[in-house]
Amino acid sequence: MLRVKQLEHGDGEAVIIGGMVMDIHATPSTHANPRTTTPGKVYHVHGGVARNVAECMSKLGAKPYMISALGFDMAGNLLLKQWNSAGLSTEGILKDKDIETPTVCNIFDVNGEVAAGVASVEAIEKYLTPDWILRFKSTLNSAPVLMVDANLSYPSLEASCKMAADLKCPVWFEPVSVTKSQRISSIVKYVTFASPNEDELIAMANVLSGGNEFSPVKEKLNKNTLPTVSLFQMLKPAIWVLLEKCIKVVLVTLGSDGVFLCSKGGPNCFKIPVDKTNQCGFGGQLYKTVMQSCPPSQYSGFSECDRSSHLFAIHFPSVPASVVRLTGAGDCLVGGALTSICAGLDIMQSVSVGIAVAKAAIEVETNVPSAFSLAAIADDAKSVYSGAKVIFHQSML
Repeated sequence: MLRVKQLEHGDGEAVIIGGMVMDIHATPSTHANPRTTTPGKVYHVHGGVARNVAECMSKLGAKPYMISALGFDMAGNLLLKQWNSAGLSTEGILKDKDIETPTVCNIFDVNGEVAAGVASVEAIEKYLTPDWILRFKSTLNSAPVLMVDANLSYPSLEASCKMAADLKCPVWFEPVSVTKSQRISSIVKYVTFASPNEDELIAMANVLSGGNEFSPVKEKLNKNTLPTVSLFQMLKPAIWVLLEKCIKVVLVTLGSDGVFLCSKGGPNCFKIPVDKTNQCGFGGQLYKTVMQSCPPSQYSGFSECDRSSHLFAIHFPSVPASVVRLTGAGDCLVGGALTSICAGLDIMQSVSVGIAVAKAAIEVETNVPSAFSLAAIADDAKSVYSGAKVIFHQSML
């Protein structure tokens, strides 16, 4: 199993900016009824999109640098204690007695899906300010990638992304929710990668196109009955809006249906290099193992085109899993992909690893598994990579 101490901190480590949240998960033993209590289990779980991504990366052997804000209340102390025990830097985490640590209470149905929830996360916008973020420009200078989550305020998102642009550091935007995903509007020109689910994709396309032209697939017909190619055709116009606004790579997460990986041009568009990679310790192990199981030559037969009118899309399947909890899957997919990118793998290999890591997250109660097996990740990534299929490579004119 992979443990944190395999990799010492150094160059080639991602910077993660966003929320650290205490999640309260309530799961009924039977179908819940309104206006009364229902027997079940209640868990306190370390959460927050950015925090989950960073913890996932740390469990994969990386040492991401977290920039966030916590209070000295019970939730904040628990989150900080866990961060210290993981051997991760707390320098970027603002700590103040006036901060009410972000807390989210989710009520699940018996299938593990969120049925309802209440979020108290105002502190992220109030205290994670541009002034605090800009203190860590020197840290970002050595990072291969910056990930921001949409819990940040508009000014903080802009400050983070402008700082990354000045340092020529690619930006990964994690939309968080349908409402917050619309914050892409102020930073879209800086974003290299975006990882929306279907509903977030529609919201982002609408705000970027200045209207309500796009509607969720589920409002049109039952998505579960759609073939993958048909689902892509329905989402394609919205995907194209994001690509036309200069986002280089769009990963549309589809839950049990896998991922659509989209860009302009051809397969070489997914080989976006990062200037600083870390192939020491686990980074080197991951790179070597995945390069063997997922050879980068798989898509070498496709013609490359520099024409900006061409959309290239690949569908990556999911991996069968024994579902326990679904809340951490998307964050772990991003964490696995970012760890792989920082190790020097290309985007297609990295997404395959991300899906394999997400499978492991689905099978545990916590948002992030306590440890990962490199052999299991490599096997599942190989299955995903070999099952990936090009579903679109045409001009959009």
